[in-house]
Amino acid sequence: MRRASLVALISAALLASGPLAAPVLAAPAAATTQNRLSDAFKLFAEQTDGTVGVALQAVDGKDMATLNAGTTFPMASTFKIAVAGKIFERIDKGETSLDQMVTVDPKLLVGSYGMAIQTPHPGIALSVHNLLEFMLTQSDNTSTDVLVQLAGGPAAVNAWLRAQGITGQRVDNDTAHLLYRAIGIETPGPGTFKENVEAAFKANPALQDRDGPRAPNAPFNADPRDTSTPEAMVQLLLRIHSGKAMSAASTKTLIGIMERCRTGGNRLKGLLPSDTVIAHKTGTLSSVANDVGIITLPNGRQFAIAVFVKGDTRGTATQDKVIADIARVAYDHFLTAN
Repeated sequence: MRRASLVALISAALLASGPLAAPVLAAPAAATTQNRLSDAFKLFAEQTDGTVGVALQAVDGKDMATLNAGTTFPMASTFKIAVAGKIFERIDKGETSLDQMVTVDPKLLVGSYGMAIQTPHPGIALSVHNLLEFMLTQSDNTSTDVLVQLAGGPAAVNAWLRAQGITGQRVDNDTAHLLYRAIGIETPGPGTFKENVEAAFKANPALQDRDGPRAPNAPFNADPRDTSTPEAMVQLLLRIHSGKAMSAASTKTLIGIMERCRTGGNRLKGLLPSDTVIAHKTGTLSSVANDVGIITLPNGRQFAIAVFVKGDTRGTATQDKVIADIARVAYDHFLTAN
């Protein structure tokens, strides 16, 4: 069956038996709707041989539909939302500002499309605002690690999460050390990220297999560090969107940057109308593919969604399809819900 047809059939089934059906008791009906959504998520998850985690909740609602709730997934670059949260807390406290210029230490250059490639020479200085833009729209790793340092380190970011009441998500590393761990470099040297990776590959060529774009990485996927449950990520998104995590000005700025995200065009955005407004962040690493964010419907309703995939061996296209299918069913559900 063609994927578009499958999405349409599942959406139609949800419409016929979900929120449009007149319930006798509200609570059981709500529970049934969440169960049907979860069943749809499970069906689409069967496209991958990995594990899929989903959490979904309307911005103005209380019920959350999930798949594999309580399961932790490597956040990959979606942890950058928490980094931004801590930076905006510092901005709100007057400890830094969007206009503050930050000199980029060449030792912090981390491989990814961004500063490490586009600015190969010393002499980089960017505002906090531009660092946030690069981190969240292009997922630039160097910008991220500059901001992690400005935030006070991973422990400070993690403490910010706890202060927000988020308990199912943890940040243990900056991007460089997250990548070292994924590759299997236990004790990096004192050099730059590039120098340390090249030295490790020379000493142990087998590590290059773990650095492949879609290579399965069971030890990394099972590691509790730098992980989140799907529901914890949705809780974080909703707290930010509600304005409870930071000031109104900071909330507007952060959401605006996330709406300009350039990565993951085939994930949450993949099957949605091209003009759909999505404030989101992707994450990709080894066999991990994630996309999380706030989606705005044409009728003004909004919902938070987190889709995580780990352990997949079928490739990028399969993972993207899973995420896109789940996002489309969620979109259709909320678009027609009472």
